[in-house]
Amino acid sequence: MVAQLKQLVMTKKENRNYLHNAEIILNELSVKYKEAHCALHHETSFQLLIATMLSAQCTDERVNQVTPALFKKYPTPEKMALADLKVIEKLIFSTGFYRNKAKNIINCSKEISQKYKGNVPQELEALILLPGVGRKTANVVLGNAFNIPSGIVVDTHVLRISQRFGWIKTANAEIAERSLQEIVPKKDWISFPHWMIFHGRQICTARSPQCEHCFLQDLCPKIK
Repeated sequence: MVAQLKQLVMTKKENRNYLHNAEIILNELSVKYKEAHCALHHETSFQLLIATMLSAQCTDERVNQVTPALFKKYPTPEKMALADLKVIEKLIFSTGFYRNKAKNIINCSKEISQKYKGNVPQELEALILLPGVGRKTANVVLGNAFNIPSGIVVDTHVLRISQRFGWIKTANAEIAERSLQEIVPKKDWISFPHWMIFHGRQICTARSPQCEHCFLQDLCPKIK
């Protein structure tokens, strides 16, 4: 029993150190990437929604190349809902999975036009019921269009770097999100993914992380 109590005390102490280390890392990220922002170009919440749907299995850069022509032709849910499927497919072809994406974009636009009078809903539960919209997309829209911290956006950068920090041990985005919500203060839920994405692109890359040049090298356990 005494040994078990000692182990429990050690575990609690280790947990405090672990959370303190995470707090320092988060603060360093917030300072280094204070200008970090959503990389998807948009002017309205609807445009951000569509751009995020297009970003599935596609780079933000590619989406930003596609959306200007798409939004010029169909700037609102009402106009997108009436679009010809083949025209949408042609416009978004280079983003991949274009047939399924085009169908979802039109059906999603129809539902927003008819059920929500052309306004993108501001509730997580309503958003994830729209065609082609999952939790990640909903979190992106609520956080970046409406400043509502509904959750943490978990993309490949967030997953990879959180694993290297030792914050998560899963590749499942929903499980990872729940774990990260225990570590990241709610006030940072919107900004946190942007910090991680910038860090993942500039330093903590997938194949060859530049650990020797990283400002977090003394804090990061560098878990592979």
